[in-house]
Amino acid sequence: MLLAIDVHYKSTYSKVIGVLFEWQDKSPQCIVTDVVNDVADYESGQFYKRELPCILQLIKQVDLSVIKAIIVDGHVYIDNNKSYGLGGHLWQALHQKVPVIGIAKKAFHNTEKVSTPIYRGQSQNPLYMSCIGMSEQEALNKIQLLHGAYRMPTILKILDQHTKSG
Repeated sequence: MLLAIDVHYKSTYSKVIGVLFEWQDKSPQCIVTDVVNDVADYESGQFYKRELPCILQLIKQVDLSVIKAIIVDGHVYIDNNKSYGLGGHLWQALHQKVPVIGIAKKAFHNTEKVSTPIYRGQSQNPLYMSCIGMSEQEALNKIQLLHGAYRMPTILKILDQHTKSG
Protein backbone atom coordinates (compact mmCIF):
# COMPACT_ATOMS: atom_id res chain seq x y z
CA MET A 1 0.00 0.00 0.00
CA LEU A 2 1.16 3.55 -0.76
CA LEU A 3 0.18 6.83 0.82
CA ALA A 4 0.12 10.12 -1.08
CA ILE A 5 -0.43 13.27 0.97
CA ASP A 6 -1.27 16.87 0.16
CA VAL A 7 -2.09 19.92 2.26
CA HIS A 8 -4.29 22.86 1.31
CA TYR A 9 -4.19 26.04 3.35
CA LYS A 10 -7.31 28.02 4.18
CA SER A 11 -7.33 31.37 5.97
CA THR A 12 -7.38 29.92 9.50
CA TYR A 13 -6.61 26.21 9.09
CA SER A 14 -5.25 23.57 6.76
CA LYS A 15 -6.97 20.62 5.19
CA VAL A 16 -4.80 17.51 4.91
CA ILE A 17 -5.73 14.61 2.65
CA GLY A 18 -4.09 11.23 2.26
CA VAL A 19 -4.97 8.64 -0.34
CA LEU A 20 -4.08 4.98 0.10
CA PHE A 21 -3.54 2.99 -3.08
CA GLU A 22 -1.40 0.48 -4.96
CA TRP A 23 0.94 1.55 -7.77
CA GLN A 24 -1.40 0.84 -10.70
CA ASP A 25 -4.72 1.80 -9.06
CA LYS A 26 -6.97 4.21 -10.97
CA SER A 27 -8.58 5.46 -7.77
CA PRO A 28 -7.79 5.45 -4.05
CA GLN A 29 -8.66 2.44 -1.93
CA CYS A 30 -9.15 4.78 1.03
CA ILE A 31 -9.12 8.55 1.61
CA VAL A 32 -8.04 9.95 4.97
CA THR A 33 -8.81 13.55 5.97
CA ASP A 34 -7.72 15.82 8.79
CA VAL A 35 -7.99 19.49 9.67
CA VAL A 36 -5.17 21.31 11.44
CA ASN A 37 -6.16 24.52 13.19
CA ASP A 38 -2.79 25.61 14.53
CA VAL A 39 -0.79 26.09 11.31
CA ALA A 40 2.61 27.76 11.35
CA ASP A 41 3.12 30.85 9.22
CA TYR A 42 4.90 30.42 5.91
CA GLU A 43 8.66 31.02 6.11
CA SER A 44 10.54 31.41 2.85
CA GLY A 45 12.97 28.52 2.43
CA GLN A 46 11.47 26.70 5.44
CA PHE A 47 8.27 25.33 3.87
CA TYR A 48 8.58 22.04 5.74
CA LYS A 49 8.07 23.82 9.09
CA ARG A 50 4.54 24.63 7.98
CA GLU A 51 3.66 21.46 6.11
CA LEU A 52 5.35 18.69 8.12
CA PRO A 53 3.23 19.04 11.30
CA CYS A 54 0.08 18.79 9.17
CA ILE A 55 1.34 15.65 7.44
CA LEU A 56 2.40 14.04 10.72
CA GLN A 57 -1.03 14.67 12.21
CA LEU A 58 -2.71 12.91 9.28
CA ILE A 59 -0.26 9.99 9.41
CA LYS A 60 -1.50 9.16 12.93
CA GLN A 61 -4.60 7.73 11.20
CA VAL A 62 -2.57 5.34 9.01
CA ASP A 63 -0.97 1.99 9.83
CA LEU A 64 2.56 2.71 8.61
CA SER A 65 3.51 -0.97 8.84
CA VAL A 66 1.63 -1.59 5.57
CA ILE A 67 2.95 1.48 3.74
CA LYS A 68 5.66 0.79 1.12
CA ALA A 69 6.28 4.48 0.41
CA ILE A 70 4.83 7.93 1.00
CA ILE A 71 4.48 10.38 -1.89
CA VAL A 72 4.55 14.09 -1.11
CA ASP A 73 3.85 17.07 -3.30
CA GLY A 74 7.31 18.58 -3.14
CA HIS A 75 10.99 17.77 -3.01
CA VAL A 76 13.01 15.40 -0.85
CA TYR A 77 16.12 17.59 -1.26
CA ILE A 78 16.37 21.33 -1.84
CA ASP A 79 19.90 21.35 -3.26
CA ASN A 80 22.62 19.11 -4.69
CA ASN A 81 24.24 18.91 -1.23
CA LYS A 82 21.18 16.87 -0.18
CA SER A 83 19.85 19.42 2.28
CA TYR A 84 16.43 18.13 3.25
CA GLY A 85 13.26 19.50 1.78
CA LEU A 86 9.80 18.41 2.92
CA GLY A 87 10.34 14.77 1.89
CA GLY A 88 13.68 14.47 3.68
CA HIS A 89 12.30 15.99 6.86
CA LEU A 90 9.33 13.60 6.72
CA TRP A 91 11.64 10.60 6.29
CA GLN A 92 13.66 11.76 9.28
CA ALA A 93 10.52 12.35 11.39
CA LEU A 94 9.42 8.78 10.62
CA HIS A 95 12.77 7.48 11.90
CA GLN A 96 13.89 6.54 8.38
CA LYS A 97 11.47 3.59 8.31
CA VAL A 98 9.25 4.52 5.35
CA PRO A 99 10.68 5.57 1.97
CA VAL A 100 9.54 8.98 0.76
CA ILE A 101 9.12 10.04 -2.85
CA GLY A 102 8.79 13.69 -3.73
CA ILE A 103 6.92 14.58 -6.90
CA ALA A 104 7.08 18.27 -7.71
CA LYS A 105 5.68 20.29 -10.58
CA LYS A 106 8.66 22.66 -10.61
CA ALA A 107 12.39 22.15 -10.31
CA PHE A 108 14.49 23.87 -7.68
CA HIS A 109 17.65 25.68 -8.70
CA ASN A 110 20.76 23.55 -8.11
CA THR A 111 18.96 20.19 -7.73
CA GLU A 112 19.82 18.50 -11.03
CA LYS A 113 21.89 15.83 -9.19
CA VAL A 114 19.14 14.90 -6.72
CA SER A 115 15.96 15.41 -8.76
CA THR A 116 15.05 13.58 -11.95
CA PRO A 117 12.67 14.97 -14.58
CA ILE A 118 9.92 12.55 -15.56
CA TYR A 119 7.97 12.99 -18.77
CA ARG A 120 4.57 11.32 -18.77
CA GLY A 121 2.09 11.02 -21.60
CA GLN A 122 2.50 13.58 -24.36
CA SER A 123 3.49 16.38 -21.98
CA GLN A 124 6.59 18.42 -22.76
CA ASN A 125 6.63 19.60 -19.12
CA PRO A 126 8.26 17.17 -16.70
CA LEU A 127 7.46 16.34 -13.13
CA TYR A 128 10.49 16.28 -10.83
CA MET A 129 11.03 13.17 -8.74
CA SER A 130 13.35 12.76 -5.78
CA CYS A 131 13.41 10.02 -3.18
CA ILE A 132 14.96 8.82 0.04
CA GLY A 133 14.91 5.34 1.58
CA MET A 134 14.77 3.60 -1.81
CA SER A 135 16.88 3.67 -4.95
CA GLU A 136 16.24 6.35 -7.53
CA GLN A 137 15.81 3.72 -10.24
CA GLU A 138 13.20 1.81 -8.23
CA ALA A 139 11.27 5.02 -7.56
CA LEU A 140 11.41 6.02 -11.24
CA ASN A 141 10.18 2.57 -12.30
CA LYS A 142 7.33 2.72 -9.81
CA ILE A 143 6.28 6.27 -10.74
CA GLN A 144 6.01 5.14 -14.37
CA LEU A 145 3.48 2.51 -13.21
CA LEU A 146 1.09 5.16 -11.89
CA HIS A 147 -2.13 5.23 -13.87
CA GLY A 148 -2.87 8.03 -16.29
CA ALA A 149 -2.04 9.17 -19.79
CA TYR A 150 -1.12 12.71 -18.82
CA ARG A 151 1.67 14.53 -17.03
CA MET A 152 0.03 14.18 -13.62
CA PRO A 153 -0.86 10.61 -12.57
CA THR A 154 -4.60 10.01 -12.07
CA ILE A 155 -4.25 9.21 -8.36
CA LEU A 156 -2.43 12.50 -7.70
CA LYS A 157 -5.09 14.45 -9.63
CA ILE A 158 -7.75 12.85 -7.43
CA LEU A 159 -5.72 13.74 -4.33
CA ASP A 160 -5.42 17.36 -5.48
CA GLN A 161 -9.17 17.59 -6.17
CA HIS A 162 -10.06 16.24 -2.71
CA THR A 163 -7.53 18.53 -1.02
CA LYS A 164 -8.94 21.66 -2.66
CA SER A 165 -12.64 20.79 -2.45
CA GLY A 166 -14.82 22.13 0.33
